[in-house]
Amino acid sequence: MDNRIITISREFGSGGRTIGKMTAEKLGIPYYDKELIKKVAVETGFDESYIEKQGEDAPSKSIFGYAFAARGMNGAMNGMSADDFLWVIQRNVILDLAEKGPCVIVGRCADYILKERADCLNVFVHADADIRAERIVRLYGESEKSPLKRLEEKDKKRSVYYRYYTGREWGMAANYDIALNSGKLGLERCVELIAELTDIQKALTS
Repeated sequence: MDNRIITISREFGSGGRTIGKMTAEKLGIPYYDKELIKKVAVETGFDESYIEKQGEDAPSKSIFGYAFAARGMNGAMNGMSADDFLWVIQRNVILDLAEKGPCVIVGRCADYILKERADCLNVFVHADADIRAERIVRLYGESEKSPLKRLEEKDKKRSVYYRYYTGREWGMAANYDIALNSGKLGLERCVELIAELTDIQKALTS
């Protein structure tokens, strides 16, 4: 394999999506985030807004609540719930994108889905809560909930989804090749480190 596949998992508000896009631009390779959602929408027939939310975040903050919830069957196939059907299609799309060539994929359990690939660099981006809180207010504005509460709820739902479909703990260092503190390093330095590590990994696996 001589592809350079980079997956970016991230805490809410850490800038992981921006880092992913900047990395793709630096390396001159495709970046899949919204584009991935569009591809999954074509394959499933689901609305993009549904895929954006349900394809990465559980509706419940409890793994048990998510597992036993009466998830809607609208759009489901072969007896699967809509969420499970979405997981299967989304997984297939991610595998297909990785086969086509070098790329950066943000979120959606891509690190787990591509875990067998030696040419895949899995990155987890995190930052202190106060830095992330400031960022989400700046980017998304205020809401009735406090910034810290928004961070907690978003990350918990993302964690539940990840655990439900992978059986692994979201954010655990062992699941990634590197964890970057974007608050301390800055977005640009994170991009530089990922690019450097990608070149090193490519040399080792070629």
